[in-house]
Amino acid sequence: MSISSYVVEIFLSIFNYPLTCRYGMNCLIQFEDFANANAFRLLNKYRNRYCTFNDDIQGTASVAVAGIFAALRITKNKLSDHKFVFQGAGEAAMGIAHLILMAMEKEGISREDAIKKIWMVDSKGLIVKGRSHLNHEKEMFAQDHPNVKTLEEVVQKVKPTAIIGVAAVAGAFTEKILKDMAAFNERPIVFALSNPTSKAECTAEQCYRLTEGRGIFASGSPFSKVTLPNGQTFFPGQGNNAYVFPGVALGVIACGVRHISDDIFLITAESIAAEVTEQNLAEGRLYPPLDSIREVSLKIAVKVSISTFISTSHGREGRNCLGIIFALWFVNSTYSTA
Repeated sequence: MSISSYVVEIFLSIFNYPLTCRYGMNCLIQFEDFANANAFRLLNKYRNRYCTFNDDIQGTASVAVAGIFAALRITKNKLSDHKFVFQGAGEAAMGIAHLILMAMEKEGISREDAIKKIWMVDSKGLIVKGRSHLNHEKEMFAQDHPNVKTLEEVVQKVKPTAIIGVAAVAGAFTEKILKDMAAFNERPIVFALSNPTSKAECTAEQCYRLTEGRGIFASGSPFSKVTLPNGQTFFPGQGNNAYVFPGVALGVIACGVRHISDDIFLITAESIAAEVTEQNLAEGRLYPPLDSIREVSLKIAVKVSISTFISTSHGREGRNCLGIIFALWFVNSTYSTA
């Protein structure tokens, strides 16, 4: 049953306030599974009133950008050297695009130049300036380009270095698209992030086979290892939000963060990527093993605490750095990973 935006608005207004009255303003509220029409609007409305984040927007963005950061160690260049085409322009795509934008700005390029490197395709085609009925988020990434209807045409014209699928359109990354990506790039980046597996834009096997083993692949659903006829074996990485929210939540709660900035999710992406070893990359893995999630979360939370200490407007005083370390040690040593 569909719930109207008005009902959602009323519910949150009567839920958040008494919750924080009872548990305090640093009570962490996680938004999940809101419709596209509500997700950004409600996040923007409440993020500076309460300690809250939207996992579908910010968590997905953080884990996707972590995979991109890991991929840069293979392509051996900067993020701002890349051009991205998104299949999909909903909350997940926008979240990833915004975090890529932040990361490019951190490298030193202007926001205007960074936006020119991010192209989005929705159900009506390429998002371009002058197209009617674009919402605020889509308008931001509208390109000055003639209208193009299909993803295949967009890839052919834009010649991206990376394609990211987040629209749950099964098979959207066609044989032609994957072969074109391999023709344009020595190491094409292919992220088929839609789930479940039946909605994936392509399979790991299709990516590796059609790019002759040169594709840098990540998915939103798990895929088994792939062995090519030449004997190359790959273990595709799954971009799971479980890499993100435990460490973010622990760091935020322990440090008393009142408002969760996007900087925290960029720090988290950097932290996850730093845990990927050269051996992982050689095997096709863009993420650390999922069974190391407790250790990864520990490191994320510590980096969140350090960032909070440096940015005094976001959390408690510096004495809580010791508090966060103690809290993390307690959690990590008390609960077995078995």
